[in-house]
Amino acid sequence: MQQLNVIGLEAQGAKALADKLNQLLANYQVFYMNVRGFHWNVRGERFFELHVKFEETYNDLLLKIDEVAERILTLGQRPRHAYSAYLEQSNIAEAKDVHDGRECVENILQSYKAVIQLQREILAEGAELGDEGTVALMSDYISQQEKTAWMLTSYLG
Repeated sequence: MQQLNVIGLEAQGAKALADKLNQLLANYQVFYMNVRGFHWNVRGERFFELHVKFEETYNDLLLKIDEVAERILTLGQRPRHAYSAYLEQSNIAEAKDVHDGRECVENILQSYKAVIQLQREILAEGAELGDEGTVALMSDYISQQEKTAWMLTSYLG
């Protein structure tokens, strides 16, 4: 007989899904710090518009970090919270000493690509488990981020 967690999901499946969400959390944390650095350090003729856009982006990422961590808790697991663990688990690398606006935007696009891909995997696993909460969260993130990626791509020309 399958053991169910507190929200009625198969416990082992929920743990595996939470592990994948912890990987997403790691990616979001590194992504967040990169964008925060871009916000602080961007230079050039597009400074004013990029400075504002990067602030909007990191605020959105911070919200998602909290939502992902809370989803992990809802599944009955613990979100990781050590930056060293984030660096080990993230598919997104730290961006160091980046101040060129175009390079910042290109980095953000690559980071969106990484999180969207991972979110699609989580969405599929959540659907298989019958976890509507995780599926809805991932679906919302994907649709928002696909539009943002399109806009940033258009910005780059």
